[in-house]
Amino acid sequence: MSFRVRGVEIEDTFAEAFSMWGSRIIITAKNRKWANTAATTMTGFATSVIACDCEAGVEREVPPEETPDGRPGTSVMVFGFSRKRLMTPMLNRIGQCVLTCPTTAVFNGLPEEEADAMLDVGKSIRFFGDGYQVKMRMGDGWLGRRRFWRIPVMEGEFLIEEKFGAKKAVAGGNFLVMGETEDATLEAAERAVDAIHAVPGVITPFPGGLCRSGSKVGSRYAFLKASTNTPFCPAIKRTFPESQVPEGVNSVIEVVLNGLDFDSVKRAMAAGIQAAVEVEGVKKITAVNFGGKLGKYQIHLKDCFGGA
Repeated sequence: MSFRVRGVEIEDTFAEAFSMWGSRIIITAKNRKWANTAATTMTGFATSVIACDCEAGVEREVPPEETPDGRPGTSVMVFGFSRKRLMTPMLNRIGQCVLTCPTTAVFNGLPEEEADAMLDVGKSIRFFGDGYQVKMRMGDGWLGRRRFWRIPVMEGEFLIEEKFGAKKAVAGGNFLVMGETEDATLEAAERAVDAIHAVPGVITPFPGGLCRSGSKVGSRYAFLKASTNTPFCPAIKRTFPESQVPEGVNSVIEVVLNGLDFDSVKRAMAAGIQAAVEVEGVKKITAVNFGGKLGKYQIHLKDCFGGA
């Protein structure tokens, strides 16, 4: 079964997403260059927990009027399968990639009232000050004041908030863009990612938001827990007995997204698909799932369009 949006076939299927823990941090710096440099470095090698310690990405650039210290900022989101498996990469990545970056400061981007737990990230990183770190409070009113640590560094001081909010989140939202040519497929997927990034609370962790290989659970090789999604590889559609690549499709790209809640992921998927189908040469949109056996969440493509 399928339906059409702007003449493009949308398969009546669902993306199978997983429950994870997510957090948001705001990195600020003297200028946009260094805020983005720290954010880009921190989110490197964080595409999939299949082989990475976490999944992470840049959510958006934050203008100075929206940051706690009035400097240019970048919002970064990090995801892990548990609170511990979220906190450990946050500690490592902030400590190695942000603390070391000139002029940066780090603030909690998920307020306690929106969080399911508060992680002692800054409280742990403070030890890097080797005993010369200083605790401070900022904000109005005693109860409303936020706790920070000032850590001496050679360039000056590194400021980091003591606690960071974390909440149960959703990872693995996805859809496949299937096109007539590589150029059309890539353009459609790029437009999809741009549209997704306009939705708050969502990131696309793969390079540029796109995954060319896809992945499926397991492999013919016992030592691999995941492998390329062979049913959707056009190059072998004539030789692979269970190919799901339609006639006329010669390129497929997967768009993968994580979000702080189900509704945000659903809205972002709808926005991305709407943008993708506007490109001439896109033949079909579908999604990856495992029959509902592995992921807690099912995001039906039809529901993304209000049951169209």
